[in-house]
Amino acid sequence: MEPLLIGRYAEIALKGGNRADFERALARAARRLLPGGSRVELRGSRLLARLPAGLPAEAGLAALRRCFGLVRIEPSWRLPCPADLADITGEAVAAARRAAQAGASSFKIDARRADKTFPLTSPELNRSLGAAVAAATGLRVDVHHPDVAIGVDVRDDAVYVSGAGVPGPGGLPTGSAGRAMALLSGGIDSPVAAYLAAKRGCRLSAAYFHTPPYTGEGTRQKVEDLAAALARYTGDVRLWIVPFTAAQLAVQRAVPEPLRTLVVRRLMVRIAEGLCRRDRAGALVTGDSLGQVASQTLESLAAVGEVADLPLLRPLVGADKVEIVAVARRIGTYDISIRPFDDCCTVFAPQRPRTRPTRLEVRDAEAALGAGAAALVADAVAGSQRLRVTPDGVATDAPTAPGEAGAGEVPAAGAGDVARRG
Repeated sequence: MEPLLIGRYAEIALKGGNRADFERALARAARRLLPGGSRVELRGSRLLARLPAGLPAEAGLAALRRCFGLVRIEPSWRLPCPADLADITGEAVAAARRAAQAGASSFKIDARRADKTFPLTSPELNRSLGAAVAAATGLRVDVHHPDVAIGVDVRDDAVYVSGAGVPGPGGLPTGSAGRAMALLSGGIDSPVAAYLAAKRGCRLSAAYFHTPPYTGEGTRQKVEDLAAALARYTGDVRLWIVPFTAAQLAVQRAVPEPLRTLVVRRLMVRIAEGLCRRDRAGALVTGDSLGQVASQTLESLAAVGEVADLPLLRPLVGADKVEIVAVARRIGTYDISIRPFDDCCTVFAPQRPRTRPTRLEVRDAEAALGAGAAALVADAVAGSQRLRVTPDGVATDAPTAPGEAGAGEVPAAGAGDVARRG
């Protein structure tokens, strides 16, 4: 008997000719998250993970629960062939007893016979194993809403018996959709938006707009910690620290107060796109939620979005604050976001912002910056510092030259091209 973890995926199985690329990306992501010395392989629409000897299954479960692409992870036991019914029954009973000790009172057997040479069919296995487990443990059979489903997968190489599993995050594996640049503030929304973009397969870069002395090191540290929390799911995050004080003050001096936030956000989009060219990122990600604040009305979103050349992704556009906070708590960013340090959007927020601006009004307001607007963008891009943020900390990372891809990076391309490359 060999213990292992089985990761199951759903959406990846629906892919066509490029399914193998998604599966390879899933295996890479799992290897990155699992403890050192773990072995990962893909077999029969499942990911099999073997932990180093002596390491508890909980360590692997905790890691794979952060692996995008997996919908369920199950502690399992592998019986090498030839395995007879008595061996399989013993393992099924053992799995049921472990579930009972954890509080389960009902069960079902979910048996699948892929190896047609095995003498019992799938329904016959369900009946035989179900009767044996009920007699040995006293657990009640419930085929509709069991506390635990015990999986038995009979294949030509081995028999796999699975116990109580845990849900995975779903989505698509990291790296299968290219790289995106998230505009990351110290608030609640933007890290959740970045997480949801990563859940769709994006590697993460992030841009934080730093405005000393108006925002201090506490805000910067908060953003670095948010990036580290995201890195627990995505792997290393490239965090760009953008010097934004000069641009912010120029807007304060030249732009009418009700439209300042929108002009600032247009500058942020242009700067972020400049950083995208350095990181070979193919999209921007913002934390906008439709109607949540004045700068997120349809008119305001249109005025900001019109300056974007790259796709502008808004994963939270249909979510309310309660839903966003629930995700933030689940992924571990909420307690970081509520630390009492304001970002530049809060510090410089106008008293009476326009909620229904026309695009022409915003363009005219931005025109008050004159030719200096382009210089503000260029200086901010040139002066940005890139950090490499891991789940364990931050390391200074020399910026890439314009157009240079990082090691092993998928160049920006259309979604189909990225998926084919893996």
